[in-house]
Amino acid sequence: MELINDTAPEQEHEQEVKPVVPVVDTKWYVLRVVSGKERKIKEHLDKEIKISGWSNSILQVLCPIEKVFKVVAGKKVLREKILFPGYLMIEAADGKLKDDMIQTIKGVTNVIHFLGKDNPTSLRKSEVNKMFGKMDEVSEQGIGYAEPYIIGETVKIIDGPFNDFNGVVEEVNEEKKKLKVVVKIFGRATPVELNYMQVEKVA
Repeated sequence: MELINDTAPEQEHEQEVKPVVPVVDTKWYVLRVVSGKERKIKEHLDKEIKISGWSNSILQVLCPIEKVFKVVAGKKVLREKILFPGYLMIEAADGKLKDDMIQTIKGVTNVIHFLGKDNPTSLRKSEVNKMFGKMDEVSEQGIGYAEPYIIGETVKIIDGPFNDFNGVVEEVNEEKKKLKVVVKIFGRATPVELNYMQVEKVA
């Protein structure tokens, strides 16, 4: 009787080796731009990279943002704020920007120059870690506030048992986004702890 070896295909399968995808060495370059034009320049560069077929060389143009509340006409409005005003970060594969790419990028309206000017210098690993650390910190904190409160200013309470009362800021805890506000209740000064969401600036 002939024996059938039904383990052979399995053994063959075990010996299959998947191709190893090499890790691309990338470096980050800093582009100095006119403050307030960061998004427009990023959009322009993203299109240029696509049109010129540079996607394998320039992996991304980064314009980090944070979401912040701003008080406008007595209402909290959610806005996006540039994390590093006046700068864009460019990630390039193999750690090298080609001359034609450098010249094209430098020629874009409102671009001032690269860090390193004619010979763009890439960021050190510690600087890259610091940049991403700042971005992670903003991400973890969630939505921040464009206008931190200052001691001595008057604020209006818009939430909680003291809604509609005005008070004077006595302490500011920027880390916890909390305030100690002194409110006058029946003529007596009473300190109240509130978070930023519960107050608004008095215009």
